[in-house]
Amino acid sequence: MDDPTPLDALRPTLDRLRGAWEARRPDARQRRSDLDRLAEALRAGRDAMVDAIDADFGHRSRHETLLAEGMGAVSEVRRLRRSLGRWMRPARGGAGWRLWPARAQLRREPLGVVGVMSPWNYPVILALAPLATAIAAGNHVYLKPSEQTPRTSAWLRDLLATVFPEDRVAVALGGPELASAFSALPFDHLVFTGSTAVGRRVMAAAAENLTPLTLELGGKSPAIVAADYPPAKAAARLATGKWFNAGQTCIAPDYVLVARASRDALVDALRAEVRARYPDLAASSDYTWIISGGQHRRLRGLVEDARARGLEVIELAEVHPAVALRHRIVPPTLVLDPGDDALLMREEIFGPVLPVIAYDRLEDAIALVRRRDRPLALYPFSHDRATVEAILGQVVAGGVTVNDTLLHFAAHGLPFGGVGASGMGAYHGRAGFDAMTRAMPVLWQRRVAASDLLRPPYRGLADRLVRLLAR
Repeated sequence: MDDPTPLDALRPTLDRLRGAWEARRPDARQRRSDLDRLAEALRAGRDAMVDAIDADFGHRSRHETLLAEGMGAVSEVRRLRRSLGRWMRPARGGAGWRLWPARAQLRREPLGVVGVMSPWNYPVILALAPLATAIAAGNHVYLKPSEQTPRTSAWLRDLLATVFPEDRVAVALGGPELASAFSALPFDHLVFTGSTAVGRRVMAAAAENLTPLTLELGGKSPAIVAADYPPAKAAARLATGKWFNAGQTCIAPDYVLVARASRDALVDALRAEVRARYPDLAASSDYTWIISGGQHRRLRGLVEDARARGLEVIELAEVHPAVALRHRIVPPTLVLDPGDDALLMREEIFGPVLPVIAYDRLEDAIALVRRRDRPLALYPFSHDRATVEAILGQVVAGGVTVNDTLLHFAAHGLPFGGVGASGMGAYHGRAGFDAMTRAMPVLWQRRVAASDLLRPPYRGLADRLVRLLAR
């Protein structure tokens, strides 16, 4: 990576950010101005952003970048700007009749300096959504983007330098050693998006400073296609969720449970979707490459393990092996009915390989999901409300889209986060604003109050008042 941040610069940079925040905490006017300038810079820098991400991936669908990164980031910033006044307004609290005539309120106060560690798979939206939320909440921000996307990380650094002074937002560039040191800094809040394994290390480092965390992790997010749901429609929506960004999405469907009678029809429909979407996969401008050689080898290893176990592996598009290797292409691939011992059922796939597992009873499908860690996302497909409620009532997930995939992430009014091994805490919209502020309780006492009478000696009126309060 060009121009990496020296390790010994991390703490001084944090101290500079915190000192500036202590000297002048951003008011509502400053926050709105910051968000306006960030949105404008994002619009102006859209083409450069697309080029940087494309270069980091080798090839990434321009339209998918515009949808996920461009539209997603700008709409998030606009939503924060639009809602800021309402969210900052102190809320009335209940003081209770025993404290009459005092009044209570909750004030949303910024925390100080928020650290953000963002991943490579969506390197702009997953950096700027928490950063913009922290700015809206009145904090200063220290960002550590992924070293796996060095051009995009450098673009982020340069973009943010045009919007914010260096004592309000700073960017640290570097690899795993720097990331480890970054996570150990005494932030007032830390947002990490990445794998569960790395999330555990981040949490351990943050614990030394009692730093509160928002952890957005991963896991195996299931789709459950009920017997009543049309296989062709399920296939169209699963194809979008699974092969958008070539499956390099933390909330992509990781495996599909389908009623046994519908399995073959679903497989045929998925094959038809791939042929229609990517008629020449190797030459397609709409199919994204795998981010790195290491990730490409890992995904190929999952498929080879399935083949070695005698499982039925169906590649839904043909790519010459030399072309696939040179361009880091993994074609959309189905693996039918793998057991729990298969590698692709023991770890998050994070690529375009999709296990399809037939079930006989809905209870069997639910039981299979419940045996695993709680997923980041859950996708029930059924037009029968009772079926959907049966699934929702028994599976705890970070978020749910019913009869589609991915879209709960884009719903501004819904918090986004995991549960258990898939994460803790949430952000997006109001949830993020609340996570990055302190709901500070304030009790306002009146000039004359009944509590003035509550002092020894407890006789007469004081005695009667105590008896009344203690009832």
